[in-house]
Amino acid sequence: MGSAKLKIGGAWSGVLEVELEEWTVVMLREEVAKRSGHGGGPETINLICAGKLLKDGDGTEKLSQLGVRNNAKILASRVSVDQGKSVKEESLAEEERSTRLSRLKAAAISLSARHADGSLPVEDFNLELENQSGQKVQLGSETDQRAIMMGLMLHANAKALMRKKKYKEALEVLTMGEEAFSLCDQKLIEMVDNVPILQIDMVWCYFMLRDISWLSVAGVRLAKAREGLERSHGKEASRLRLLQKGRYPEIALHLRLELLEGVVAYHSNQTEKSRKSLTSAQAKFLQLQIPDEALSLLLGMGYKEQDAKRALRMNNQVVENAVDFLVEEREKKARKRVDDLKRQKEIMEQKCYGTTPLGKAVDIERLNELVSIGFEKELAAEALRRNENDTQKALDDLTNPEANSSIQMHIESRRKKRLRQAANASIEELVSMGFPREAAAAAVRSFGTRQAAIDHLLQGTSTTAAAGDHNVDNTLPNDQVEDGIANDPQTNDQSEDGSGTNAGSSSNGGPSQNKVETRDVEMEDEITGELLKGDAYSDYDIEVTEEGEAINEYLALVTLGVNVEIGSSS
Repeated sequence: MGSAKLKIGGAWSGVLEVELEEWTVVMLREEVAKRSGHGGGPETINLICAGKLLKDGDGTEKLSQLGVRNNAKILASRVSVDQGKSVKEESLAEEERSTRLSRLKAAAISLSARHADGSLPVEDFNLELENQSGQKVQLGSETDQRAIMMGLMLHANAKALMRKKKYKEALEVLTMGEEAFSLCDQKLIEMVDNVPILQIDMVWCYFMLRDISWLSVAGVRLAKAREGLERSHGKEASRLRLLQKGRYPEIALHLRLELLEGVVAYHSNQTEKSRKSLTSAQAKFLQLQIPDEALSLLLGMGYKEQDAKRALRMNNQVVENAVDFLVEEREKKARKRVDDLKRQKEIMEQKCYGTTPLGKAVDIERLNELVSIGFEKELAAEALRRNENDTQKALDDLTNPEANSSIQMHIESRRKKRLRQAANASIEELVSMGFPREAAAAAVRSFGTRQAAIDHLLQGTSTTAAAGDHNVDNTLPNDQVEDGIANDPQTNDQSEDGSGTNAGSSSNGGPSQNKVETRDVEMEDEITGELLKGDAYSDYDIEVTEEGEAINEYLALVTLGVNVEIGSSS
């Protein structure tokens, strides 16, 4: 067999004449690396032919033995290679990644369980599902809520990894997110676009890893993603356009989808389909380019560059609409801050009431309903707590003299316990400052608040205060707590785990059914941090620079194949 022509595209584009019976993959890679002129050596080049990654093997296999033929199209992609990693280091890194993934999944399960089932949050915020308008939504059963919440958490974490170019780790997290979404009622999932977007993100990770083994699955995922987007957004995004007041947030997402469809078609030897998808993606890429004049106008109004670019992309480069968008977003964030502060106060209030026998928080909305018809707040809260937030049963207890009396006695007992704990805490603090225990206890009992006791002791009169009681115990007895201590900052009815001093007690004083949960705080903070940074447009806000480069690369490959074939036929 004589010399053959290979059509190369990607890191270097052109036609190479090679001897298929003599050349190996190593030789071809070295030649492409040399001609590309980027430096970095042949180990930074991957060669893909007919949907297969060309591997070195033992270094002796010829191109003809690997199925490479005359006029074959070969994609040369540049990859970063970590040099000098020992097998042991790679093994340790793999073990560390596996451990992190296990922690991440466990933390997501724990968070979604706490925030979907009405449990008392241990944090000062609630994770709640919202639609694209920022309104709270209730989707399906508690199991559905938990599954969707877990899927969203994992997806947000994966996106953070993608921004850091950690595509392998991101792909593993996306797979866990897909599994979480699959636990939800599929009719509910079809209403939202989260799963189609996750499918696109998975194929993008395949592409960025340049792993050709994904080819068979990628086409299926992209077909599902397109179908899911049309179902949730409407035909030609009509439903989304209505919801977004005529805006175009989805263009970058569809650009990425069409690029990936073009890549899959190219490697499946569907040249015409590939060209059509890539050309459409290129048109969207040009549509998303920000005019300097429009950007300057928004920057001159005081908006940040990132926000200004986002607003222009979402509004088809129309400056007036972009300004309206920025104003709306600013107002939305302001309302969210107010709502978050309100919710923080509600959570602190809920912690004061403790939890129900099944570990749920007292429902603030139902509590306010009872208060609005004239019941004292703390009394109504305890009635709801005992009755698992059942308004009717709570109302029955509140209107029953015997049950009402029992509730009041319980509240009084809890108040005294709270005051006693606060007093003892004040005594311990004074002792830690160096004051004698007897003097500290007497001062706290005589003056009520911790600060007043400190002032008294510092004035040197602690001896007089202690002289009246030579037999003061280390802590204050149950019946020797004065109401004055109620103003102490530490008097909230809250145990160490945040569930309240009476969190686990049932209406008959039975044992607690709550379990103290072991939390992975570091991982939970990482997950919630990503969620709290996002908003309704985060999934659509894609920086398309890499997509633009990939479009040009693959369009060149398609064009190269067509030109060469036309030339040879003549």
